[in-house]
Amino acid sequence: MHVCDFVCLAFWLLESSMLNAEVKEGEILPPTIQRLMKGYNKYLRPFFDNGPVTVGMSLDIASIDTISEINMDYTATIFLRQRWTDERLVFEGNKSLSLDGRLVELLWVPDTFIVDSKKSFLHDITVENRLIRIFPNGTVLYALRITTTVACNMDLTKYPMDKQTCTLQLESWGYNINDVMFYWTRGNESVSGLDSLQLAQYTVEDHYTSVSEAIYETGHYPKLVFHFELKRSILYFILETYVPSSLLVVLSWVSFWISLSSVPARICIGVTTVLTMTTLMMGARTSLPNANCFIKAIDVYLGICFSFIFGALIEYAVAHFCTLTHSDAHMLMYGHHMHDFDDEMNGILTTISNHNRAKRHKEPAATPSSAPASTELAVRPSSPSGSEPKPEASPPEPTNWCLTVLATLRKILRSINCCHVENPHHIDNYSRVTFPLSFVMVNLLYWTYYLYF
Repeated sequence: MHVCDFVCLAFWLLESSMLNAEVKEGEILPPTIQRLMKGYNKYLRPFFDNGPVTVGMSLDIASIDTISEINMDYTATIFLRQRWTDERLVFEGNKSLSLDGRLVELLWVPDTFIVDSKKSFLHDITVENRLIRIFPNGTVLYALRITTTVACNMDLTKYPMDKQTCTLQLESWGYNINDVMFYWTRGNESVSGLDSLQLAQYTVEDHYTSVSEAIYETGHYPKLVFHFELKRSILYFILETYVPSSLLVVLSWVSFWISLSSVPARICIGVTTVLTMTTLMMGARTSLPNANCFIKAIDVYLGICFSFIFGALIEYAVAHFCTLTHSDAHMLMYGHHMHDFDDEMNGILTTISNHNRAKRHKEPAATPSSAPASTELAVRPSSPSGSEPKPEASPPEPTNWCLTVLATLRKILRSINCCHVENPHHIDNYSRVTFPLSFVMVNLLYWTYYLYF
């Protein structure tokens, strides 16, 4: 019981001190304002017992400083204007009263806040940028200059050919729809300043306003939403990324006009273009947003260019391998012809020796000293008996072993359906046509999809 009496006494003393402070401030006000402030309670909203108070709003976008794809937000400076009618501030006359912004502490004002704001501040140089104007019918105009950073969910799958729709949402913090109602004073014309706004990478294509309700656990609250659509300017990215990467692809095709025997020149062009393209991709990604693991349109294009450049390098490897295989095939064919020639010569010698042997059995030996020698010379190469001397076996030549290995490898390649190229130089001739045509077709599909779908 004593605690309740103490709380009531403290509340009464606090209210008395606040009323005395208002009286002291009212003593320095003009007579008209003193009459208006007499009996005025700023803690009670207008029409407290007669329905909700309607608050009209309008915006003037002074600037949009930054739009961050990495942080998914934008920073803007706005002039927020609010109008409502307070029956307690009606006075006689035909002129409005412009008051100092610091007198806003004496009046009731809506508890409007920006929903998706990450950080905001009210400008206070040289004084707080506030405006209070009271009209004879009790209408109050309250204006603020605010810089706020607002979250904006972005879809970057078509970056840098994307369009982003951001919003600026205004709600009442404590008053629900039974106490306060929000509305745009002039519909879509309530927001101005975007037509003359100059942005670094974007152009404002469209903007519109809407009225809705915010539903929370504590009730339904009034809500105003301003939508604006931003389109990114692609010219910078064309000059910075698309043109250099396309030129690197064209540079890799120069190797198709260089002879297959110029191994250092073609390898140098292939490796240089691959490394340069890798550096370009890494440099482009450092300035691009990588949040949420978006596969962006520019990443797709860089990947296409890298694939074509790497394909040109692989093309030379295939052509050079086919050249080696083609030359080895000629050597292998020559070796088969030589082997057949040796077999034919051995057959001739065998026939001659058999013919001489038969002749020796039919005719008597005329010259015993010279006949055996001639007969020995004729029979020795193909003597079937083991008693006769045999010629010494020649050591196997390494060339025949290499040709055998190459023949085996060739059979293996045929078994895995490796196509045989009659002339390896035709590979470069085909590449001079297929690579540019394929690159043009892929570019047509790429730009058609990302620009029109």
